[in-house]
Amino acid sequence: MENNLTSTPHLFSPLTIRSVTLRNRIGVSPMCQYSATDGVANDWHYVHLGSRAVGGAGLVIVEATGVAPEGRITPGCLGLWGEQHIEPLARIAKFVKAHGAVAGIQIAHAGRKASADLPWNGGAHLSAAQGGWETIAPSAIAFGGELTKVPRAMTEAEIVRVQNDFVAAAKRALTAGFEWLELHAAHGYLFNEFLSPLTNQRTDKYGGSFENRTRLLLDTTRAVRKVWPDHLPLAVRISATDWREDGWQIEDSIALAKLLKAEGVDLMDCSSGGVVPDAKITVKPGYQVPFAEKVRHGAGIATATVGFITEPKLADDIVRNGQADVVLLARQMLVDPYWPAHAAKALGHKLTPPNQYARAW
Repeated sequence: MENNLTSTPHLFSPLTIRSVTLRNRIGVSPMCQYSATDGVANDWHYVHLGSRAVGGAGLVIVEATGVAPEGRITPGCLGLWGEQHIEPLARIAKFVKAHGAVAGIQIAHAGRKASADLPWNGGAHLSAAQGGWETIAPSAIAFGGELTKVPRAMTEAEIVRVQNDFVAAAKRALTAGFEWLELHAAHGYLFNEFLSPLTNQRTDKYGGSFENRTRLLLDTTRAVRKVWPDHLPLAVRISATDWREDGWQIEDSIALAKLLKAEGVDLMDCSSGGVVPDAKITVKPGYQVPFAEKVRHGAGIATATVGFITEPKLADDIVRNGQADVVLLARQMLVDPYWPAHAAKALGHKLTPPNQYARAW
């Protein structure tokens, strides 16, 4: 990639966080593929993620990866709860790195949204007879819609166990060769369920006040940072708002980001919604960018943004205008794994292609 640094960063400026440098500000957002068996990655994941590194992205983040079997969204989701998961993921991380991208992984627990069928089978909660399992959450409140299971409210001992599961998964991610770790606290999954007053009705030290509702995420972040090396970046994905007046708000996200920064978090990955099915969300290109901008400036921390960003100029403007430091693409990367190369051409930059593709770029 050309080294065209100016005083104003742009989409193709490198970004260094701790000891890790992204070759550009384009990232592949973690996207579930629902294609694993017993949490183990396979050739689908290898080709899917590897091709996006070849396509020129600066950061490739592996999908939400369960820290425990019951933490998977579906039986087809990836896992990092056992040693058997390390080698297949290490193969992916090695290939991604060999082709110039930083290999990241998002570790997660799905909470009450776990035990769902594959989306192409309808995505409803699975019964025990169908291979489903008991779900857990801060409070015994069902999500609704097709996700009808009422989760069991977690005991404090179970909360500590989940925290330890995240720590163990972080260690395995390091062993597998990942250089970027993200904790998933968005989209209505377990951490998000603790954060939001819509889903957390506990009366113990994990519920009620903002301090209590953020306790699990902060404690887990602190514990993970102790085993995740100081020279490697740690990110957290949040739902910056619940899109409900009685739910989590952007001001909460800014306050949380300040606390997470103090615990060693380097970047806030700002998405939104997902904690309740009835949120009214106005979706348009870049609709979540203002959240990343407010967190970035309000908490003084690097941010990533995502959400229907498809056009190179929009992505470039986000970085140039200081709204976010990294632009993550999801659906557009499924449509076009070589979007970074095409965006570079559109914006007057040049990516260095793999030797095998040099005649075509």
